[in-house]
Amino acid sequence: MHVEQLELKQFRNIRHLRLDCPGELHLFVGPNAQGKTNILESLYVLAIGKSHRTYSHKEMIQWEESAAFLKAKVWRGETAGRLEIRLTPKGKKVIRNGVEQRRLSDYIGSLTAVLFAPEDLSIVKGSPQVRRRFLDMEIGQVSPAYLHSLSQYNKLIHQRNRLLKEWGKKRTADAVMLDVMNEQLIELSTYLWAKRFAFVELLSGRAKEIHDSITRERENLSLQYRPSIPIRAEMDKKELREVMEKELGRIREREVIRGNTLVGPHRDDLRLAADGTDLHTYGSQGQQRTAALSLKLAEIELIHQETGHYPILLLDDVLSELDDFRKTQLLEAIRGKVQTFVTTTGLEGIDRETLNRARIYRVRQGSISEQR
Repeated sequence: MHVEQLELKQFRNIRHLRLDCPGELHLFVGPNAQGKTNILESLYVLAIGKSHRTYSHKEMIQWEESAAFLKAKVWRGETAGRLEIRLTPKGKKVIRNGVEQRRLSDYIGSLTAVLFAPEDLSIVKGSPQVRRRFLDMEIGQVSPAYLHSLSQYNKLIHQRNRLLKEWGKKRTADAVMLDVMNEQLIELSTYLWAKRFAFVELLSGRAKEIHDSITRERENLSLQYRPSIPIRAEMDKKELREVMEKELGRIREREVIRGNTLVGPHRDDLRLAADGTDLHTYGSQGQQRTAALSLKLAEIELIHQETGHYPILLLDDVLSELDDFRKTQLLEAIRGKVQTFVTTTGLEGIDRETLNRARIYRVRQGSISEQR
């Protein structure tokens, strides 16, 4: 996967940018709050269809403008493609090769990307919601159908919660409607669980290998998917259904009282441990940072394994967060394989060989100029 050209109009503080992107490594240098992260965010939006910084389209549109436009020419192997996203306060349009895509899941996969930012430590030390989002975004890039099912699942949870709340207030049972929703919930849940179990198994193996290398095998990293009901990865679809049906029957009265769906993929978590010690609760900052780096590098290899193409890599001010050894591990892991876009406040600490093969840009108040 390679971005050949990026064009932005009225995106954040960038009035207009047209950037040719030959080569493997691109460094964007400048003080904070100048627009460096905006460039990486635009690439992430073009890949995922969503920002990692905000849920609001309006926040990405330049002040007092009515719309923002993002375009890219990308290569996937020997095939070129043109991607475009138009953002307005009312929503977005995603366009591939001149054709608007009705569903985001039909667009996802046109450009794959792995983003690594300082806040990615929250994958390890943050809430279960952060880890679920991490899983969903990465699975979605290699399986767009997963995103479509996840969207249906989230809409169903919203509708089911509303029914449970109404039932709890009025105490009048619409058991038939709840049974219909339960059947849909079970069907979607079993699909999502199967995808997540399989992905975590693959991710765990890759991340462990990378973590062994970074720690010189002094620590053993393990990942475990932790569902909200007593199911296991080796269960088939029929067994998953039976367990979910039993749980929904057991907690029906409690769900009515609470007005919420209490079991399902939206209640699950991902546990990360080093030598059996839970990194979320007991890991040091160094251990958490190493685990996060291992996950990100594992993502790159897993996307390549599943799609046959390496994703682009977006490093948002993370080089300063890594010690020299981890920095070396990161740069060596991607050298010659992954087109990489990096933001940094300065070039100190980056070795001369890396600088010689990079294109370097200076960023100031939304204006980008290449350093010759």
